[in-house]
Amino acid sequence: MQALALRIRESFWFLPAVFGLGAILLAEVLVAVDRVVIDHGIQIAVLDALSASGGRSILTTIGTAMLTVAGTSFSITISVLATTSSTYGPRLVRNFMADRANQLVLAVFTSTFVYAVVVLRSVHTDVDDGTAFVPVIAVHVAVLIGLVDVAVLVFFIHHIASSVQITSLQKRVQVELAAALDEAFATDVDVRVSTTPRSSSAALGTTVRAEEDGYVQSVAWRRLVRWATDQHAVVDVRAMPGQHVLPGDAVLVVRTEAGERIDLDDRMARQLRACVTTGTARTPYQDVRFALQQLVEIAVRGLASGTNDPYTAVGALELASAALVPTWRDRATVTACLDDDGVARVLPHWPEIEDLVGTVFEGIATYGQEHPLVLSAAIDLARRLQDEAPQSRRVAAAEFEDRVRTLLP
Repeated sequence: MQALALRIRESFWFLPAVFGLGAILLAEVLVAVDRVVIDHGIQIAVLDALSASGGRSILTTIGTAMLTVAGTSFSITISVLATTSSTYGPRLVRNFMADRANQLVLAVFTSTFVYAVVVLRSVHTDVDDGTAFVPVIAVHVAVLIGLVDVAVLVFFIHHIASSVQITSLQKRVQVELAAALDEAFATDVDVRVSTTPRSSSAALGTTVRAEEDGYVQSVAWRRLVRWATDQHAVVDVRAMPGQHVLPGDAVLVVRTEAGERIDLDDRMARQLRACVTTGTARTPYQDVRFALQQLVEIAVRGLASGTNDPYTAVGALELASAALVPTWRDRATVTACLDDDGVARVLPHWPEIEDLVGTVFEGIATYGQEHPLVLSAAIDLARRLQDEAPQSRRVAAAEFEDRVRTLLP
């Protein structure tokens, strides 16, 4: 279910399918209401009477127009996806795929077409079957929906023009990075997790292995905690989000609280595997390295010779600092997920914050040597880290600054 939810989130078909079914239901209900109103001779003053030809013309016009607009909107979206892929990197395409506004616009236009077709099917003249029937309420609702669609079209044009701006794209990526950092790093006051360093000694355990290849996209931490609590066990997560696994690779290692092996039957193994979602691509929801990599990729592509836009790289560094500096200041790597009694039940292996921040400066050192503006922005980031750093991280922050300063002309 978790894997399905991730696919639905980044699909163009789910909302149009839901809205299409809703449009069919609404059309059938309103047509039924129209039949009741006509059978009882009820007159609705605010609704004008329509002939069968007039009703058909209105519905045909609305349906044809909305299908055309939906096709145009989809073409614009595909064009934006192609531009984003070539300019900012193919891994950023999923940001537009997961954009609820784009999915909603396509759903509204396609469902309007479905509604108009279903209502049009119920319009009859005396020539057709000897009895004339025009669903006046349903036709007038179609007109109202058509007016709403005009507003949706204006919104879509504004939204797509805004979303292709590099600042908007960077901001979305920065929000995802902040959410991923919240998963991997915590403060001492968070009672759900522990940041105490683990012992390096290895313990025996029963290994749960992957059954298919792919990238680990997410881990259901709370479900693992509940399972381990019920079984009085400890689960060591060996395949963290972002890691690529092959069939037979170790995903989880389960042991008793005393560090001994635990026997797992097939049902328990399936329950544990279901807590680890794998897919064909990395996602930034729990993969903190990939979430940061997206911002670094934007910066690096801005420094490419064909683009030559150092200001894009500067903006990426500034947004990265907005997410990294608070984490650098007062958070530590989560080393255990705790149950209600404070017992460590799930042991993740998140990267250290020094390693993550180091990847940013590695990218700048590799690709930004010829851009003084970018080097200055990197030095500003290093200084912010030094100003906010606890005692244990000041040396690392100073090393980041020294590394960039050696690149200045």
